[in-house]
Amino acid sequence: MAIGVYGYYQELGVAGAAAFVFWGIAAVTLHELAHGWAAIWQGDDTPRTYRRMTWNPLVHMGWLSIIMLLVVGIFWGMMPTDPSKYRWGRRGRIIVSGAGPAMNLALAILCWTAYGVAVGLGGRVAGEDATAVNRLAQFALIGGALNGMLALFNMLPIPPFDGASVLAGFSRRYYIWMHNPNVQQWGFFIVLVAMFSGVLGIIERVTTTGGVYLAAFVAGIVRSAAAGA
Repeated sequence: MAIGVYGYYQELGVAGAAAFVFWGIAAVTLHELAHGWAAIWQGDDTPRTYRRMTWNPLVHMGWLSIIMLLVVGIFWGMMPTDPSKYRWGRRGRIIVSGAGPAMNLALAILCWTAYGVAVGLGGRVAGEDATAVNRLAQFALIGGALNGMLALFNMLPIPPFDGASVLAGFSRRYYIWMHNPNVQQWGFFIVLVAMFSGVLGIIERVTTTGGVYLAAFVAGIVRSAAAGA
């Protein structure tokens, strides 16, 4: 697995590195905006109060996250919300916390579908059109992989991941445990362990396998349509 923008540059060239940077920033920005949209829908105006409903990635990520994205491929974002204002109370956490991963899942499906279309068109175009299709395939492949991993990674049921808040919306006992100060102070270390314990590799294989199956299905439809035209 490529690490940081330089790793993508070595493996996939300038276009691959640029796609990695684009999708890394876009994935986090849209992820956080999805949390904000869901929170506002739940009656919480905190995202607007703090002026976080913006497309500016610096607002959501900050320079440190962007630098870490470029150097080692680790990135994050934040959207302030106030769960006490959710109209559904604790259940509102399911909607607000799940909105971010849901956004990334939708983006991953869109990208893998586009990749399947590009693969299905492969060999049927030539010259500059073929180059454009290959660029699209690479761009969509990176987008599908990054968004798929981000969606599944964030759904891990341990704090501070979104999956923990979703689970807390279903379980009162888990909600109390998650808000234990001793648990919260270990959040950063939990993230590091999850990233470097091999979990990320498993998530990558799962999301890539699912994406490849979807792309193959779409490519088959495109080839059949092209053959019957």
